[in-house]
Amino acid sequence: MIPSYQTLMLPVLKSCENGEVSTPDIIDNLVDEFTLTEEEKEQLLPSGKQTKFSNRTHWAKGYLKQAGLLKYTTRGHFIITDEGKKVLANNPERIDNKFLEQFEAFQEFRNRKGTQSGNGSTQKEAEISTENATPDELLRSSHKTINDSLAADLLGRVREATPLFFEQLIVELLLAMGYGGTSENAGEAIGKSGDDGVDGVIDQDPLGVDQIYVQAKRYAEGNNIGAGAIRDFFGALNLKKAQKGIFFTTSAFSQPSIDTARDLGMRIVLIDGTRLAKLMIRYNIGCRDEDILHLKKVDEEFFEWEG
Repeated sequence: MIPSYQTLMLPVLKSCENGEVSTPDIIDNLVDEFTLTEEEKEQLLPSGKQTKFSNRTHWAKGYLKQAGLLKYTTRGHFIITDEGKKVLANNPERIDNKFLEQFEAFQEFRNRKGTQSGNGSTQKEAEISTENATPDELLRSSHKTINDSLAADLLGRVREATPLFFEQLIVELLLAMGYGGTSENAGEAIGKSGDDGVDGVIDQDPLGVDQIYVQAKRYAEGNNIGAGAIRDFFGALNLKKAQKGIFFTTSAFSQPSIDTARDLGMRIVLIDGTRLAKLMIRYNIGCRDEDILHLKKVDEEFFEWEG
């Protein structure tokens, strides 16, 4: 029987207790540890692009990362953190989502996945039960869970990347959204770091008649943008005689910074880390479509017979 992703959490964490490991190697080792049959090893997801066991291992690894028990290093590799070592030192019998709730990082991750509902509870607390939900409700709920986890993973990777990588990511995102003019000069449209207080400029139209100036701050979670940074950006836009700008950050904007952007009388759009991750998913920046599901229903008009 193929173990659940929560059952795999403890074995995945133990797999890296002695140093950096690669995900493919761990998957192979866990296949042997759980003595999977050939049929179980080869069982694919409905998409046909990944085995079910590999998929569950990746989910286990991702949740451990969100809890701060392991961290990614180079591509396809990860190591245990000091917090993860403390967990293993206590010899837990099992690690699952309930166990991970004790870690602040995981709580923040789960809270980011849901918004406040009318009664003050988070969407996570109001999740649809499998007993009462219709199949399409369950499908949409699962789709949201997958996207929320992907968004958190993407944002974490961006925060750990270099400033140059972040600038290039913004370039690709804006181009995917339809900005940037022609492909010949797209690479020159942004990335002028330190240019009078702006990080770049990109054409809003193919002819370059109108331009948008960009500020990009790659900050850790909790290191929020203050009003002073908005005023500095406003001053830089004035020097450029610009009418609009976009301020990207991987963290968030404080309320004073939001109020300042609104009151300055110039079109400054604020894109925080949560919105950035959603835009990356929408425009396939740093991610790609794995599978496409079509929900169909009966065409009632087709069955309206004459006579």
